[in-house]
Amino acid sequence: MHFNQTNHHKKNILVVDDTPDNLRLLSAMLTAQGFEVRKALNGKMALTACQMVLPDVILLDINMPGMDGYQVCQQLKADDKTCEVPVIFISALDDVVDKVKAFDVGGVDYIAKPFHGAEVVLRIENQINLRLLQVRLQEKNFLLQEALDNLKSAQVQQIQNEKMVALGQLVAGLAHEINNPISFIYGNLQYAGQYVQDLVNLIEVYQQEYPKPTPKIQQISQDVDLNFMIKDLQNLIGAMYRGSDRIREIVLALQHFSRHDEAEMKRVNIHEDIENTLVMLQYRLREAADRPAIIVVKDYGNLPLVTCYASELNQVFMHLLNNAIDAIEEKVGNQSFNPYSLIPLDGSRSTWEDTPVPALGETSKPQWLFPTPQIRIHTEVTDLNTIKIAIADNGPGIEESLRSRLFDPFFTTKPVGKGSGLGLSISYQIIVQKHRGNITCTSSVGQGAEFAIEIPIGQPEH
Repeated sequence: MHFNQTNHHKKNILVVDDTPDNLRLLSAMLTAQGFEVRKALNGKMALTACQMVLPDVILLDINMPGMDGYQVCQQLKADDKTCEVPVIFISALDDVVDKVKAFDVGGVDYIAKPFHGAEVVLRIENQINLRLLQVRLQEKNFLLQEALDNLKSAQVQQIQNEKMVALGQLVAGLAHEINNPISFIYGNLQYAGQYVQDLVNLIEVYQQEYPKPTPKIQQISQDVDLNFMIKDLQNLIGAMYRGSDRIREIVLALQHFSRHDEAEMKRVNIHEDIENTLVMLQYRLREAADRPAIIVVKDYGNLPLVTCYASELNQVFMHLLNNAIDAIEEKVGNQSFNPYSLIPLDGSRSTWEDTPVPALGETSKPQWLFPTPQIRIHTEVTDLNTIKIAIADNGPGIEESLRSRLFDPFFTTKPVGKGSGLGLSISYQIIVQKHRGNITCTSSVGQGAEFAIEIPIGQPEH
């Protein structure tokens, strides 16, 4: 009988049987059909043989002393190196064989003794062909996955580029439009304050020269509470100074953050960029109706100037700090509270001027009966001539099953409408692909999360 040998030319077959006669019979039968045959008398020898040379198919006797075929198959399937090799079980017709178990432990076929040469070869060829198709399918799946990953990466890059251009134009335009009127207000406040003081001085001279006012002047003075108004005017002018100065500070931070005119790499002060980002996020860090202010602990090392794409690195700081704030607010929203624990102990109400972001070592005022939300920023120079920036929060943490997908494009744990799933993916591209660095996440559920960035201090010349 002649069989097509194109698919099994020199295919390696391992025959495992504790009966030498069976080994000789199968070896002669398969060798005659062009297979390369190796023999093993027991399970231990079979496992060793597989480690030495990986077979294409294994013919495995079920009933063997010591380690039976089921146990051998289980060990083969538990090993990454041998788990894909097809196993065909063999056993005598009069043996009590649990065929269900044979397939449960990973067998793909079953042959009964006495052997029929045509059947044995046909079953082996079927498994070789199936394995070949499986490998080809895996290769195609790999190529498809690679193409999909490349498409996603290109899509994220395009979105990032478009966002960068749009963000730069928007921020630069806003900063310019805000800067003009606020400069006018800030510059004229000095004159307005002086004019007010001159008027107050004039009124005081009138009071000295005419200590007995007419009834009409006396009535107006009482109606407007002149003494209070004069005193409060100074407070109002001071508040306007501070408010306009705060706006100028924000405009400066916007300009630094966007760096619209700095598309090339340059040496920058990383701490200044982090501070500018924090200025832009102060509105989110302040005390809210349902939580105390988020304390930012700055554990800064002595960093040199770092060569980087400044505007893109600022994007990463913005993404990571925003995510940290989101995590803290999620934890606050998910916890059960005594409603009275959210009321300041002194019963006071405050304005934006009264609630700056506390500095290191300070506490939020008024005091709350509430665990202090905190973001810690740590920077250092490593032994590998890189800088490390770690941003940690004391939010709810991230489950281990989710951490491996954090940097995948469009993957997000946030509710619909709360996130696009691009922030960390864009951050990954900026740090890893554009700066030859690394970004990682460590977290314990209930204990918060930390994102660590490492980038080289210097970059190759572009």
